[in-house]
Amino acid sequence: MRLSRYFLPTLKEAPADAQIVSHQLMLRAGLIRQEAAGIYAWLPLGLRVLRRIEQIVREEQVRAGGVELLMPTLQLADLWRESGRYDAYGPEMLRITDRHERELLYGPTNEEMITDIFRAYVKSYKALPLNLFHIQWKFRDERRPRFGVMRGREFLMKDAYSFDIDEASARRAYNRMFVAYLNTFARMGLKAVPMRADTGPIGGDLSHEFIVLADTGESAVFCDRKLVEMPAPGGDVDWDDLQSIVDQRTALYAATEEMHDAGRFEAETAEGDRLSARGIEVGHIFYFGTKYSAPMKAHVQGPDGKDAPVHMGSYGVGVSRLLGAIIEASHDEGGIIWPDAVAPFDVVVINLRANDAAVSAACEQAVAKLEGLGKEVLYDDTDERPGGKFATADLIGVPWQLTIGPKGLAEGVVELKRRATGEKLSLPLDEAIARLTA
Repeated sequence: MRLSRYFLPTLKEAPADAQIVSHQLMLRAGLIRQEAAGIYAWLPLGLRVLRRIEQIVREEQVRAGGVELLMPTLQLADLWRESGRYDAYGPEMLRITDRHERELLYGPTNEEMITDIFRAYVKSYKALPLNLFHIQWKFRDERRPRFGVMRGREFLMKDAYSFDIDEASARRAYNRMFVAYLNTFARMGLKAVPMRADTGPIGGDLSHEFIVLADTGESAVFCDRKLVEMPAPGGDVDWDDLQSIVDQRTALYAATEEMHDAGRFEAETAEGDRLSARGIEVGHIFYFGTKYSAPMKAHVQGPDGKDAPVHMGSYGVGVSRLLGAIIEASHDEGGIIWPDAVAPFDVVVINLRANDAAVSAACEQAVAKLEGLGKEVLYDDTDERPGGKFATADLIGVPWQLTIGPKGLAEGVVELKRRATGEKLSLPLDEAIARLTA
């Protein structure tokens, strides 16, 4: 992709109302543009990152046994009346009446709709266990939307819903999502700590938030340091027997500020392992039994021939929120530092003298070779000054910068820079390409 033909509206300064680092950098790097309070247009660079995050989430859901569908954003109010949540949800729900006087709502979540879909088609325990998920835009009319995509009104979320015959099998489904979330966030270069959480308006008696530690996080968190040091379980686990993995992590103290008990923290955690930090919620999972299936009559016939309501859970990941969380956890004074797995491009090729035929030919050669080897390349072929090119490359956070100029070319070398560390190497072009594709 040639930068001269790309749409990348960067800003030298962030707007004054952008209060946190991720919001400032997303605006400055041309990832988003605010259209209304808490509502953003996703510009090309931001959309590329969003799609890469979405794909990682999707792959890990499928690995854990999820089946993807897509539900509409508008839902019938009558479904929510069946569950008893329509009046209880509060002013965050955007209520709509269409031209036929039908009451609708812009979905903040999908427990009712997925239960309606399930009860229409599944009648026997033999179709269970079942986990259905989708990745879809949601709307919650926050009273004070702020912090960019971290606390917006419209947001992209992955929400999954499990259906099981009894509590024991439902808890196994919960464990699969617990482990899938650990793997998902690790693939994005994040350390996410599971913390026991309040179930809130979703309901139920078992819930965990997944918190990414970041100095600029939105809330205080307290946990055993060993949780942060634990590696992700990986995809080669026994998906039908994950209790030991879950127990290992839930046995250690971890709590958000709202759930924190200072006495327990001191009693259960060695002094050297007590970690107090700031954190950002990026995922939330719930087991709520028959909270929705009982009032909505989502029953299946069990092995004994009797009908009973299924046991359910729901599992959310803030896909669009993750961009903000990753930036909060990974940036410096120059701009964003994207982890390789979610970066909008793998490498930016910087042409230091666009009007020099030899330099441009070398850049074109590098771009062609890298793209031929499967790399996503942004080619800065603009006539901007070198300092401006370097500043833009640092700001947008592409993991590798390959710089080609007349002086280096005369010496037979190019410069390869790793954005995360700032390390620079002078190498022949072929060696630089070999390093980028190793």
